Amino acid sequence: MRLLPALTALLLPLTALGAKKSPGDRFAEYDTKQRSASKAVTLDDRSYEALTTAPRDYSVAVLLTALEARFGCGLCNEFQPEWDLLAKQWTKGDKNGEGRLVFGTLDFLDGKATFQSMMLQTAPVLLLFHPTTGPNARADSTPVRFDFSNGPDRAEPIHAWLSRQLPHTSPPPFVRPINYVKIAVITTLGLGVVTFLSVAAPYILPIIQNRNLWAAVSLLAVLLFTSGHMFNHIRKVPYAGADGKGGMSYFAGGFQNQFGLETQIIAALYGVLSFATISLALKVPRMADARAQSIAVFVWGGVILVVYSFLLSIFRIKSGGYPFWLPPF
Repeated sequence: MRLLPALTALLLPLTALGAKKSPGDRFAEYDTKQRSASKAVTLDDRSYEALTTAPRDYSVAVLLTALEARFGCGLCNEFQPEWDLLAKQWTKGDKNGEGRLVFGTLDFLDGKATFQSMMLQTAPVLLLFHPTTGPNARADSTPVRFDFSNGPDRAEPIHAWLSRQLPHTSPPPFVRPINYVKIAVITTLGLGVVTFLSVAAPYILPIIQNRNLWAAVSLLAVLLFTSGHMFNHIRKVPYAGADGKGGMSYFAGGFQNQFGLETQIIAALYGVLSFATISLALKVPRMADARAQSIAVFVWGGVILVVYSFLLSIFRIKSGGYPFWLPPF
């Protein structure tokens, strides 16, 4: 009876060796999983260790990610659908598993020990483990890491990177599936726009073809650009400045400098001059009352004189050597 426990103890190591799966069995197991799931295999610490442990006669591409919302990894959530799509396309194209590549995903919640052992502080991280045995084995067993520093990546660059890293196999082509929902949405929106334009054309065309509307829009654009609006955006000028006496300066000295408030004042002056000129040219000649017409001429002429005189005084502020002036300024 005492021989039975001793015999059991002697047979335990042999049983463990027998239970340990060969590389071929491991590849077959995980290849079956990824084909049945039509995406990358979901891993944890234990399955990650079993899949990547040496010896391996297959390659492993593992995405270490953090999909939980509390981790705030936007890139992880953006890239995960692309990763699963790449795994699906690759396994679909490599029907017989000749490339011997397994795709896996290890989330932080399922692989804390793995993240800690690698001292990873960021995610996502893509690692490619090359075979350690067989005709495609590499002497260096260190995994190759893909760089996500350029921001969100689509599946196509990852497919190209894997193809370069695995020259011994013919990578299946990556074909992005047709997005029928997007096509339907765009078609519906297009038909809606065409329908709206067809129904609203009798009401919209008179507005679009209105000469006064285009004249007003053109005048506003001219006033904005001649007053220095683009200069402000390009140079990032301050809104106003100090005059050195505790007050505010509205105009910057020199024709190569200006303030944002200065641009608004000049635009307002140009607007008043434009309105006065248009009134003199179009409105006043149509007035039936001769007396009212004469008064309008003097009023608008006086407005032009005063505003233009003020504009010339601003030029003298900008440059003290400016020679022209008009009363009353």
